[in-house]
Parts: sequence; C-alpha cells; structure tokens
Amino acid sequence: MSERAAPFYCPYCGDEDLRPSEQGHGAWECAACNRAFQLKFLGLLSRGLRIDDGGGETT
Repeated sequence: MSERAAPFYCPYCGDEDLRPSEQGHGAWECAACNRAFQLKFLGLLSRGLRIDDGGGETT
C-alpha cells in the first residue's frame, strides 16, 4: 500500500480533529481529548465470507 488509511473519528471521544503521530505507522493523536492511539491491520480471517443457504443475508 502506498498510503495509510486514516480514521474518521477518535475511538475515545468521537471527535474528528485527528493528526498523524510521530510515534510510527498507524499512530494518531486526537487534539480534542489529548489521547494518542494506534491502528493496526491484523490480517484476513481464515473463514472468509459465508453464504447462508436459507435465503438470508450473507455474513
């Protein structure tokens, strides 16, 4: 990936005033609540998508 994904809001206070942190890749700072947090992609689940044969929604 060439660009990192940006969160839309702080997971603690919900404010949108976020800035990338100098702590490293995936680290963000919230100016509203003065918290720092880090986002990390863990990977894909091995079960993948399952189709419900009962005519319901796919999960």
